[in-house]
Amino acid sequence: MLDTEELAQQAAESARRAEEARGLEPDVVKLLVEVGFARHFVPRECGGAEGTFAELTEAVARIGAACPATAWCASLAANLARMAAYLPADGYREVWAQGPDALVAGSLSPFGKATPAAGGWTLSGRWPYISAVAYADWLLLCGTLPDGAGPRVFAVPRDAVEVVESWESVGMRATGSHTVVASDVFVPERRGFARADLLTGRPTASAAPCHTVPLEAANGLSFAGPLLGAAEGALAQWSTYAEAKARAALARPQAPGPSREALAGVLAHSAGETDAARLLLERCARVADLGAEVTPEQTRRNLRDTALSVRMLASAVNRLAANGGTTGYGEGAPLQRYWRDVNTSATHVALQFESAALAYAEGRLWTTETGSSAVAAR
Repeated sequence: MLDTEELAQQAAESARRAEEARGLEPDVVKLLVEVGFARHFVPRECGGAEGTFAELTEAVARIGAACPATAWCASLAANLARMAAYLPADGYREVWAQGPDALVAGSLSPFGKATPAAGGWTLSGRWPYISAVAYADWLLLCGTLPDGAGPRVFAVPRDAVEVVESWESVGMRATGSHTVVASDVFVPERRGFARADLLTGRPTASAAPCHTVPLEAANGLSFAGPLLGAAEGALAQWSTYAEAKARAALARPQAPGPSREALAGVLAHSAGETDAARLLLERCARVADLGAEVTPEQTRRNLRDTALSVRMLASAVNRLAANGGTTGYGEGAPLQRYWRDVNTSATHVALQFESAALAYAEGRLWTTETGSSAVAAR
């Protein structure tokens, strides 16, 4: 069980300092690891928990209500370790040779090039937006091969690459999502796997449900969970402000300021959207926990639901920020931080509603065959 109370408190207390430093404080990362996020999906044979998406989503949301950036890093620590379990057994045993709490960061974008070498590959490339890279022990980096085969994912020790500080985003500042540069890094064969196996849920040496689920059925939860917490945190902050405004409106009905009716509308609409998003994401997590039994239809629905949930969460937070008064935009105000973090994160490629809608329509409005340009031209 992921006990998040102390981590949430510490993350909230250090949130502003972490934003200014553009990276989480060491004590927060240490506690994040101690709580169990790094080991959550690690194979049991390596001391991990082989945990569930349901538990992780709830834990990440609790952290997100305190500090969305901490929740983002916690979620990725768990989910990147899950991907490392796709390595051959000798490879993932090397990753967790010192215990299951090794922190894994990385990217599935094929921004690198791998060249075959005796016993493995040499890897070069540049990967931006690697969250919490300053604290990583291992990196998963994706690259293409010269023979035209599909991209492969490679596990590389953190000290084998260069980190270039490049994170300048207005939101999620504390994630420290900098750029990784690899220059002819040798990667032995045991530390690589085909990205296609991750997409289809075919790990080399594990049969655990958390490892055999197709990526698209679970991937959106990695990013939507922190935003659920952020919306719930924003709602709590706004409610404190609105309670004071409601009392003032009752005591001085002729004074300027929002009416109780206006405040009630903002509360009901944003709380309703946030609750609806939570229900959808909880169902997504239950589906992901089916592992290899997840159907293509459930996968497409999960894609739809995670993207739709993020739209609702962004809508809820935007409404709260627009009705949170001038004080809500102060540099030290948590409400504006939730607002920036949610809107920044909602741009992630895995959360785009249009592509999720196309996938969901597949098999309902058309099939790949009937929707192809060749068929359409007949």
